[in-house]
Amino acid sequence: MSGAALGLEIVFVFFLALFLLHRYGDFKKQHRLVIVGTLLAWYLCFLIVFILPLDVSTTIYNRCKHAAANSSPPENNSTTGVYAATPAPRILLPFMQSYARSGGFSITGKIKTALIENAIYYGTYLLIFGAFLIYVAVNPHLHLEWNQLQTIGIAAANTWGLFLLVLLLGYGLVEIPRSYWNGAKRGYLLMKTYFKAAKLMTEKADAEEALEDVMEEVCKVNGSIKYNHPLRKCVDTILKKCPTEYQEKMGRNMDDYEDFDEKHNTYPSEKSLVKLHKQVIYSVQRHRRTQVQWQILLEQAFYLEDVAKNETSATHQFVHTFQSPDPENRFTQHFYSPTVEWYWECLLRPWFYRILAVVLSIFSVIVVWSECTFFSTTPVLSLFAVFIQLAEKTYNYIYIEIACFLSIFFLSICVYSTVFRIRVFNYYYLASHHQTDAYSLLFSGMLFCRLTPPLCLNFLGLTHMDSSISHQNTQPTAYTSIMGSMKVLSFIADGFYIYYPMLVVILCIATYFSLGTRCLNLLGFQQFMGDNDMTSDLVDEGKELIRREKRKRQRQEEGENRRREWKERYGHNREDSTRNRNVHIDPKESNFSDISANRSATKYTRANNRTERDRIELLQDAEPLDFNAATFTDDPLESESGRYQPGGRYLSMSHCRIFDDV
Repeated sequence: MSGAALGLEIVFVFFLALFLLHRYGDFKKQHRLVIVGTLLAWYLCFLIVFILPLDVSTTIYNRCKHAAANSSPPENNSTTGVYAATPAPRILLPFMQSYARSGGFSITGKIKTALIENAIYYGTYLLIFGAFLIYVAVNPHLHLEWNQLQTIGIAAANTWGLFLLVLLLGYGLVEIPRSYWNGAKRGYLLMKTYFKAAKLMTEKADAEEALEDVMEEVCKVNGSIKYNHPLRKCVDTILKKCPTEYQEKMGRNMDDYEDFDEKHNTYPSEKSLVKLHKQVIYSVQRHRRTQVQWQILLEQAFYLEDVAKNETSATHQFVHTFQSPDPENRFTQHFYSPTVEWYWECLLRPWFYRILAVVLSIFSVIVVWSECTFFSTTPVLSLFAVFIQLAEKTYNYIYIEIACFLSIFFLSICVYSTVFRIRVFNYYYLASHHQTDAYSLLFSGMLFCRLTPPLCLNFLGLTHMDSSISHQNTQPTAYTSIMGSMKVLSFIADGFYIYYPMLVVILCIATYFSLGTRCLNLLGFQQFMGDNDMTSDLVDEGKELIRREKRKRQRQEEGENRRREWKERYGHNREDSTRNRNVHIDPKESNFSDISANRSATKYTRANNRTERDRIELLQDAEPLDFNAATFTDDPLESESGRYQPGGRYLSMSHCRIFDDV
């Protein structure tokens, strides 16, 4: 590849991170610092993963350039600046995370809260590091320099990251292929959707109840703190964060201007208002998230039910129960027709998912085998190292980059997808469709920054590009020269880094038999399991909820269809009758109008065209009054006598009956 290709890769990774952030975050409502900080962390971590194959191929070329003079070099190694910028988000994100969680009413208050929380956070690490320095200073047999302290710090960060990496990797290596395999089963996704619906309905009810409780507290504070109170600005800030219906309700219940000094009431303090502000932000965000997720889950359930119904269709055309409210574009209308949709949903997609699950399972087996054997250099047992060394002998740098890219891409998918899937109560949860809060976004950025360096070091160890694994005095990669290597401390490099990744086998076995899911069920956290009575009960409950929502939507659509048909059927008739009334004029009425016009012409000297126009306008204005209910009486004698009505016309029983046009 050339420098232009590297530039395209950088641009592609940027838009990939921007797309994911737009899917999970909310650019309009969330703070700009939160968006920028999360985007920076995701972008740098993804970029390191994408450009690491370039670093490997460049390092191999530099090692072999003296052995093969005719080998074509890969692109220039321009990854040093990217690697050097990686530690920056680690320092900024904890402070921004505390700033986003703060319930302060001013920038100064939020910064103060963030500084206090980070002082406690980093103070713990400084206390441990200070104790270690005191131990080194007291012990006369230990002499450490600055470079050695830096090495210890890098080793500690990579060790903690490797601990998390193996946990997430062991889950992803099994769960990702199994999710695609189960997705190909008929009815599995629908049963799981019913289960999610029952759990989400409970969470939705809890969110509504919590919001009601918080709004009651806000209403009390709003009633106690009047307009001339010094803390009224804080109350107004809290009210702006409340939903619109609650704002209107509280606005109607507000009393007139009242002096708070005349009453000896107990007013809340500023700290209590800060706490209430934080609760309002959390409750409103959680309530909005559950509402959006419920609507999305309903659409998924309706679509999966349509798939189950259309599997036995003889026409081979996909029929939807509910039409999508969004208009279909031209591409969907021409290329994704109902016939194509039926073949994909009911015939091709299950087989595609099965094939994809088998391919991913093969990759998972290769990763597990390499994790258990990468420390062996003679013979080389790691399959990743075997592939790279075979390409190195033939000086095929394109193959090296492709093999490295596929390998680290699969590893990163297993790790990063687990980060997007896991949920720690309501403390950390990445919800799609712009429903993730600021704290979870920043926390995910911190996780990526902690997981990416050990992920890259683990990949370099699997390919024997790390000198601590290959035990060769060769040129290191640009990544290890800047970010550190596994060869930092002897007991860590020769012990923990070698044998701890083998635990991925135990984690894969535990994930395969769903031991974690079973433990959560025993603790009272319901998880989807096919052989559990609680799961069956929740599936039945969710099925009933979906059926109820489906009937409600069907009634709404039927009502809309009836109103539309009524409008189409009788709306045109009403327009035609109005048009006929404007054209058809009663003879006596026309004679009366002519006589009135002639009298006006003899009495007033006006132009003929203006008189004619006035006469026509008078007739058009008076005509609709024939069918006004106020112009009719119940006495038939009045209508026969030709009596003048308040509408300005004489009514008579002429040849044209008044209900002909109705």
